[in-house]
Amino acid sequence: MVEKSGLHTRNLHKNPYDFEELISCVPELKHYVFKNTYGSLTINFSIPKAVKLLNKALLEHFYNVKNWDIPDENLCPPIPGRADYIHNIADLLAENLREIPVGLSVKGLDIGTGANLVYPLIAHQSYGWQMLGTDINQKSLDNAHKILVGNSDLLKDIQLKFQPDSNFIFKNILNSEDRFTFSMCNPPFHDSEESAMKGNLRKTKNLKKSKTQKPNLNFSGQQSELWCEGGELAFISKMIEESASYSSQILWFTCLVSKKENLFKLNSLLKKFKAFEVKTIDMAQGQKVSRILAWSFVPPQERRIWFK
Repeated sequence: MVEKSGLHTRNLHKNPYDFEELISCVPELKHYVFKNTYGSLTINFSIPKAVKLLNKALLEHFYNVKNWDIPDENLCPPIPGRADYIHNIADLLAENLREIPVGLSVKGLDIGTGANLVYPLIAHQSYGWQMLGTDINQKSLDNAHKILVGNSDLLKDIQLKFQPDSNFIFKNILNSEDRFTFSMCNPPFHDSEESAMKGNLRKTKNLKKSKTQKPNLNFSGQQSELWCEGGELAFISKMIEESASYSSQILWFTCLVSKKENLFKLNSLLKKFKAFEVKTIDMAQGQKVSRILAWSFVPPQERRIWFK
């Protein structure tokens, strides 16, 4: 069994997929599984239905999440990469404790949780953390709630909250008494719908190795999931600026950064707002490289009390 390159050492998806086990969880998946030229079982990742069923099976088999589903128009995330973000946050929190904190003493905030709710599901099932998922799209939250209802044991530990104003990230979400151990976010990458569609087309071409001119919406999603004015740089900059106003309520602010060239401006902005500590955590899955930008306004000597 050859491990997938770059994934975190605790990632449950390091090894190739055991499709027989996954099909036992979701029998419908068998219609999309075939042998590739190397004799290995796989699916065609350019087929939206196949990817959704694979996710459904992975979440049930590895995380005991039943009845997972999302509308066809919503983003269908790659589970291994999402799990890596969670495990890297666990390592970040462990730095001040010398061990990974588990259980309800850790409370996480997932900004833009989407219809899929994947980050809170993996975080809670992996480490027992409490999670709050937020979104500006009520329909997405309705579907996330439907997933929780199908896993009623999770309802008390994973909560959802609607953000009524897309101009804000933490305002309207945090009350004055709220304290979170961390926040996390996979921000909109593109700066326009046109850019998002072009990116979608490139991914589809790479997967199909064809010259199709019609984007296959396997990687689609609602507008709020894919693009915003100014793209990820503008979104994360807004997050940094707003985070300074909630510096004593969240121990670690974190966000995925897809474009490495954005790091310089983001780090400069964090310096301007006097973040006490800033970290860049590299992540890789195969040839895809991304990174987590993490910052805290809390001095190290004060961090341990967050877990009591």
